[in-house]
Amino acid sequence: MPTRRAVTGRSREPRARFAEELRLLRTQRGDSLRQLGERLGWDWSLFGKMENGETLGGPEVVQALDQHYGTPGLLLALWELAVSDQTQFRERYRRYMALEAEATSLWHFAVSVLPGLLQTPEYAREVLAAGGLKGEELEQQVEARMGRCERLEGDDAPPFRTILSEAVLRTPLRDAGEWRGQLEYLGTLVERGAVTLQVLPFSAGLYGLDSTAVMFLRLPDGRTVAYAENAYRGELIEENVPVDRLQRAYDAVRDLALSPAESRKFVLRLLEEVPCVPLT
Repeated sequence: MPTRRAVTGRSREPRARFAEELRLLRTQRGDSLRQLGERLGWDWSLFGKMENGETLGGPEVVQALDQHYGTPGLLLALWELAVSDQTQFRERYRRYMALEAEATSLWHFAVSVLPGLLQTPEYAREVLAAGGLKGEELEQQVEARMGRCERLEGDDAPPFRTILSEAVLRTPLRDAGEWRGQLEYLGTLVERGAVTLQVLPFSAGLYGLDSTAVMFLRLPDGRTVAYAENAYRGELIEENVPVDRLQRAYDAVRDLALSPAESRKFVLRLLEEVPCVPLT
């Protein structure tokens, strides 16, 4: 039975530790990346990206590597640690933020919460607090989010399209006055042409992105990247194939959504349902 390698003595950061172990095992075996790809039946460039920390690969690839190197379960354990590591989540999100700042156009689908670029301070504060932030850190995050909203202002603002599930607009803030302010802000953005807004009504039925919010960014070099997230994690996606797959799902959702004109009327009807808060 192969001797199990100790998981100590090297990088303590899970993603780097995983990539480091992959490089070490391959070089000790004397394989080139191309040879490794031929022996395991995957494109050799995938292994290069895994060793450089660009991607983690999938569990089936990692299991095949464990078997190839005679390290039963070691690489899979390291992979699971890397996948769940929140430090990497923050790093990926920081990279996403840098890309968002330089994007030439953006398009988005919201499954349950308004995108940060469209939030008022009150909405952002309630959403972030629900996620566990409080005190000074909460206020810092609200301020940072409001700074992002400035991207939609001015003559050089990039085009931004958002499709909102009806659930987003049927989930109000606790304070009726703050919710009215959020809806009015949406209407203002649409009226001045800063945002193209479409609503996906409940009557559309089931659709391909029913558990995933996603933002697409067109970058100055012509590439498109995506950031997909759910309530617990987000992922920056830069490879062409998965981005194209998400784009096709987005296009299918857009075909089901109300037109921009109908969507504007939908928001106005919601505003009529929100009680006015008397001035004190």
